[in-house]
Amino acid sequence: MFLISNNGNLNGKNPLMENNPMACDDVRHMGYDVKIDVWLTDKGWFLGNEKPQFSIEFEYLLRDGFWCQTKNVAALREMIQNEEINCFWHQEDEHTLTSKGYIWTYPGKPLTHKSICVLPELLPDWRKQSAHGSAGICSDFIQQYDSSNSIWEDNK
Repeated sequence: MFLISNNGNLNGKNPLMENNPMACDDVRHMGYDVKIDVWLTDKGWFLGNEKPQFSIEFEYLLRDGFWCQTKNVAALREMIQNEEINCFWHQEDEHTLTSKGYIWTYPGKPLTHKSICVLPELLPDWRKQSAHGSAGICSDFIQQYDSSNSIWEDNK
């Protein structure tokens, strides 16, 4: 099962560090995948949630373990051409397909064996929510889903 940190968060939102390349690399080195927010502007490639914030080189996106959420059409147009990058466009769609064939699934929507259960903590009873049978989980609290400390196992 993919354990995907949302924007580099491990145990809750940390707006000052979200999408910071150093923080995202630290999370990857801990063994988690990371969903990053990617922008392409006339000044180059950037990471950032609400706006382009952290300048990166294109090659940064080629690293294993990144799930790249494109934040503008320019980024999508360029990244979708590279088969090494796992990217997608998503706002509030119930389901969206990543370039690697996974189903990015809005909180509370039906899951399949190819689904990524996104931000289950947004649901009122998220600790009782089941991601059993899905391909992975993307969360701001991803450490809580690690097999050694799994909320999913405790609440079956």
